[in-house]
Amino acid sequence: MILVTGASGNLGSATLAALNARGASATGGSRTPKDGMRRLDFDDPTGMDLAGISTLVLISAGYAEDDQVIGRHKAVLDAAVRDGVRHVIYTSLTGAGDHLAFALAHRATERLVRACGLPWTILRNGLYAELFGGLLMWADDGVESVFGDGALAAVSRADLAEAAAIVAEDPARHSGRTYDLTGTPITTAQVAERLGVPYRAIGLDDYRRLLLNEMLGLLPFQPPMLVSIATSIRHGFLDGTSPDLAHVLGRPIRDPLATAVAAASTTKPAAPQ
Repeated sequence: MILVTGASGNLGSATLAALNARGASATGGSRTPKDGMRRLDFDDPTGMDLAGISTLVLISAGYAEDDQVIGRHKAVLDAAVRDGVRHVIYTSLTGAGDHLAFALAHRATERLVRACGLPWTILRNGLYAELFGGLLMWADDGVESVFGDGALAAVSRADLAEAAAIVAEDPARHSGRTYDLTGTPITTAQVAERLGVPYRAIGLDDYRRLLLNEMLGLLPFQPPMLVSIATSIRHGFLDGTSPDLAHVLGRPIRDPLATAVAAASTTKPAAPQ
């Protein structure tokens, strides 16, 4: 049996759906389980039950400060060892992402995975095309972006979910491997062109002030995280490509530009009546 953690989240649910579509024997784990999922609360180590699970797909629990994230990951890895899991697959962060504010938790977890004593595979996921499109800001006359002329080797969430499902179906084939799953570089100008609107670049100082606006309700760790993404894209640290994703999928990757355009379209304010 394959278990996907974080199965109520976007990547976890997409990975579980991809496994089900392939006819795999799989279930999900979640703090708020539904549809036959297991209850799996990373903040309740004594209540974790991974008995009967052969392959654990550990979706990063990255929505917190580093110490919380690393502690949660250690707890589930300890449970995996205790309960006889035979392979761990961890969804990490692309190797080009070491400049990002949330990279440390991923790299620390990779150390834990390699040291836990179980066979492992690490999927170093690139940043989502959905995220790129979703972080563009709509103005009256088009879109604003802090990314400048920088490009992101973006990847669709669906491709990453399918890659995780493929690896989980036959984990022994991928044992001890670290894959860098990035996509094709896209820019704000390309997204704006597809949308048929102009775009204006804004500076990092303006972006930081915007993020610190209490009206947005962001958690303390989120503004530095988002600024690190913005400056890394803007200055060309996240535009590198890798053949790994197409290799794992056995086909060309989905067009990340189309995915980013679709994501940006969903955030466009409705026209005044």
